Amino acid sequence: MTSSLSAVLQALELGHLDLMGDQRSMEAPPPAEALEQTVSAIWSDLFALFPFTALERDIEDLGWGFVNLFHRAAAKKHQLIDRLTDEIRLLLAEQDGSEIATADLEDKIDLARKVEQSAQAYEGMRDTAARHYLHETGRSWVPATGNRISLGTTAAIVDGRAYLQARRERVRDANMVHGTPVVFAGGRLRFASDDEAKQFADNLLRTLKAVRERVGDMYLVHGGDMKGIERLAASWAEQNGIQQLRFGLDRKLGDRAGFRRNEQMLSVKPRYVIAFQGNGVTERLVVEAKARGIHVVDRRGPLGTPPAALSRG
Repeated sequence: MTSSLSAVLQALELGHLDLMGDQRSMEAPPPAEALEQTVSAIWSDLFALFPFTALERDIEDLGWGFVNLFHRAAAKKHQLIDRLTDEIRLLLAEQDGSEIATADLEDKIDLARKVEQSAQAYEGMRDTAARHYLHETGRSWVPATGNRISLGTTAAIVDGRAYLQARRERVRDANMVHGTPVVFAGGRLRFASDDEAKQFADNLLRTLKAVRERVGDMYLVHGGDMKGIERLAASWAEQNGIQQLRFGLDRKLGDRAGFRRNEQMLSVKPRYVIAFQGNGVTERLVVEAKARGIHVVDRRGPLGTPPAALSRG
C-alpha cells in the first residue's frame, strides 16, 4: 500500500509544481553577493526612469510588485519543499534497508536541500528589493497575505529524520518573535499642512525611540495597516532591525474584527501599549490595556502629544 501511495504522490500535479524540473537542474543558486548586486542594479536602472514623468505616481505600486515577484517565487519553492517533506516521510516509513530504497531516500533529501537553497536565494532577492522599496517609499514592504519570513542558512542534513526535524524547527523559529512585546496602535490621520505632518512624525519616532530605550529587546506588535500611521512605526522597526508581529483584521468577523484584533494583541502580554489617535477600536484598546495593568504611552493629543498637553495649553 505504501509503495502504491508513493507512486500516486509522485504522479500528482500538486499546485502545478514541476518536480522533474528541479531533478534535472541540481546546481546551486548564484552567490548571495551576486544576487544582491544584480537586484540593486535592476532597481536603480528601472526606478531612475520614473521621477518627473507620468509614471512617477506609480512608483509605490510598481515597487511593491517588484518585491512581490521574488516573494511569490520563494513561496512556490516552499510549497515544493512541503511536498518533498511528505515524500521523505513516506520513504522513511517504507524503508527496508535495501540499497535502492536508501538511494531513493538520499536522492530525495538532496533534492529537498537544493530546492531550499533556491527558496533562500529568492528570499534574499526579496529582502534586497524590500530594502530599496523602504528607501524609495519610506514604507516597509508587507505581503498582501501571510508572513514575510526567511529561513536563513540551511544546516547540513545527515538523514531523513534529521531533515524533517530541522525543517519543522526552522519553520517554527521563523514564525516566532523573541523579546518583549510592545503594542502600537493608531488610525489614518490627515494633516492641515506638511509642517503638521512632519511634527506628528517627529513625535511618533521620538516616542518609539524612548520606549526602545526602556525595552532594549522589544518587538513591535501592530495591525499592519500600511495606509495609516502604523506604516511609519513598521518602517521605523525595519530600519532599526526590530522584529514585528502583525495581527491583520479577520474580515469575516465584520464590525467585531477590530475588537478581536485588540484581544489578540493584548494576549501577548505587552510591556507597553503605544496609542496614537484612532477610532473607537483604539479607544477600547486603551481601556482594556489599563484594566489589565499594562502601561499605556498615550499620545492621542494634538499631533501625537500626550492628552495632558491640552490642559497645559
